[in-house]
Amino acid sequence: MTPAAISKGDGTTAVVLLHGVGGAKEMWPAQIDALAGAGYRAVAWDMPGYGATPAVAPYDMGGLAAALGRLLDTLEGRRVVLLGHSMGGMVAQEAYARYPARIAGLILSATSAAFGAPDGAWQQRFLQRRLAPLDAGRTMAEIAPTLVAGLVGAEPDPAGARLAVEIMSRVPAATYRAALGALAAFDRRAALPQIRVPALLVAGERDAAAPPRAMRAMADRIPGAEFVALAGCGHLASLEQPAAFNAAVLAFLARRFADGTRDRGGRET
Repeated sequence: MTPAAISKGDGTTAVVLLHGVGGAKEMWPAQIDALAGAGYRAVAWDMPGYGATPAVAPYDMGGLAAALGRLLDTLEGRRVVLLGHSMGGMVAQEAYARYPARIAGLILSATSAAFGAPDGAWQQRFLQRRLAPLDAGRTMAEIAPTLVAGLVGAEPDPAGARLAVEIMSRVPAATYRAALGALAAFDRRAALPQIRVPALLVAGERDAAAPPRAMRAMADRIPGAEFVALAGCGHLASLEQPAAFNAAVLAFLARRFADGTRDRGGRET
C-alpha cells in the first residue's frame, strides 16, 4: 500500500518530507507552502503506523524504507530530495543506502547516523525512560506537552509548539513504541562516506538530542556535505523557527537543485 501523503506544487524536483517519532504529515505547513511557492513539489508522508498509513511488520528501518520506496514510485519522472527530521532523517539515510539511484539529494535535520552506544545498553535505558509513562498507564495526549517542552529551545514559535503537542498527542501508543524500537536499532555510520549526492545537515543550536557538534561531525563524513546550525533552536527547528529553517533549506535547493519549472501557483492535491 502506498503511504498516505499530502502534496503541493508542480516542480520537477520533489522534496519529500519525513517526520520523526512524534510527528505526522501535518507537521510541515510552513515548509509545504514555502517549497511549493519556490517551484518545488512538496510531499509530506505519514510514516507507517501514523495517520492514514497502516503499520508495517516487522516495524524496522528496512520496512520503513520499503514503504518510502512505494511513495517514491508515485513521483516517477521527478528528481527526489529527501528532507528527514529526527527519525525521518534516519529513514532517509536508510532509503539512500538501499536505493541510491532513486534519490538526488538529502536534507537531514536534527538527526544522527546511529542511536546510542553499539553495545545496546544505552538504547535499552533510553527506551525504558521514554516508555515509562506509557507503561504507567498515561496516554500520549498526557505526555505530549512535557515531551515537546523538553525538545524545543528557549523561545519557540508559539503556534509551532502548539502544533507539535497536538500532533504528538495523536500518535498511537503502539506506533510510538514500535518507532522507538526501530530508532534504537539504527546504525548507518559506515554508510556516510558512501553518500554521493548533495547533502545539507541542519542542527538546532540548543538541541540536546542531536547536538550541533555531533551533526557537524556527521557532515564531515559525507563528501561535500553542507552544515548549518540555527541559532536558538532546539530539536524541532521547522516548527520553532520556520522562517529560518525554510531559508536554509531553500538556499541549499537553489544552489544544488535549481528547477527549470517555477510554478508559483502551487496547486494542492
